[in-house]
Amino acid sequence: MKVHPTAIIEDGAEIGDAEIGPYCRVGPDVRIHDGVVLKSHVVIDGETEIGARTQVYSFCVLGEPPQHLGCNGDGARLVIGAGNIIREHVTMHRGTIAGGALTRVGDGGFFMVGSHIAHDCRVGDKVILANGAAVGGHVHIGDQAFLGGMCAIHQHCRIGDHAFVGGCAAVTSDIIPFASAVGNHARLVGLNVVGLKRRGFSRAAIHDLRAAYRMLFSGEGVFKDRLEAVREKYSASPEVACVLEFIDSGKARSLMTAARED
Repeated sequence: MKVHPTAIIEDGAEIGDAEIGPYCRVGPDVRIHDGVVLKSHVVIDGETEIGARTQVYSFCVLGEPPQHLGCNGDGARLVIGAGNIIREHVTMHRGTIAGGALTRVGDGGFFMVGSHIAHDCRVGDKVILANGAAVGGHVHIGDQAFLGGMCAIHQHCRIGDHAFVGGCAAVTSDIIPFASAVGNHARLVGLNVVGLKRRGFSRAAIHDLRAAYRMLFSGEGVFKDRLEAVREKYSASPEVACVLEFIDSGKARSLMTAARED
């Protein structure tokens, strides 16, 4: 372990073979795994755990109480996975007892300057938050989702796996996996095809997703009937099945849809 002489490590903190830079403060209930690097002026407090090899840049604040007038964060945690890159001025808050007492961030994420993750969120693996992206309380973000700069995700929304949210978008409803959403307020504009290709999805998988997307959001009849038609026609596609499971499991927010053409 390498600790700069200006850093403050409170009694009780558990720190592995990590590097703690100048003027950092680590609270008494913090657990830091091997290979973690705190660059400088980082504050980590509360019952917070940081996974191996995560890099935390200057002026980040992790594990402070939630911004919730009815909760002070006592008895709740923030758990950050392994191999994340957390850039300058990022904030992540621990959970609330009423919301499950846990804010969890997965592995391999990239959180750019000034992005924020609020209390009781669940963030998947390899998620990217661009500069200034703000995620409200109780939000669930799927694996490999990309949130553009300065976007805002309303509390209790869900962002599906591999979804893309455009810069400055205001999101107040659930976004299905693999979709692309832009605007204020955001609307679906298609699939996140660029992301799908970059991640090695097959042409057949993308073809099925495109056809299912068109049937769901541009087809004739009411949405319930279109949903059942997609379920019947594309049940063999694991990617479409992921979208259907996402839709079926939604309760807290309405589902984001595409603008219908006249």
